Amino acid sequence: MLQDQITEVRLDKWLWAARFYKTRQLSATAVKSNRVEVNGRKAKPSKMIKVNDSLSIRKEQLRYEVTVLILREKRVSADLAAEMYDESNESIVARTRVATQLREQRKASRFEPGRPSKKDRRSLDRLRRGEIEN
Repeated sequence: MLQDQITEVRLDKWLWAARFYKTRQLSATAVKSNRVEVNGRKAKPSKMIKVNDSLSIRKEQLRYEVTVLILREKRVSADLAAEMYDESNESIVARTRVATQLREQRKASRFEPGRPSKKDRRSLDRLRRGEIEN
């Protein structure tokens, strides 16, 4: 099928082709978990989407509000995938703000990433037993 002949594509295939999810199984799972809405409604992975449909996609704490511009069933490069949709300015601003907050929270963390040291573990144990206050 040529790209010009495609008038509808399955939602899970489009999300995978547009690189919102690494695998088609992950995209189908996200749709089943109500993390993706089509035109403001819950959808199933087999929902056929068309050009100009609006999608609301939640990935962890981030939310994407996009409009479908191009339909593809096959995964393409990141540059071409970015041309498949148009993200609203409000969505970009909100997503950037949330990403910044998450980054700042990680920086403010008292403990280094990874396993706690022996001293850190003992401090956590004392805190859990109520011997010290935060």
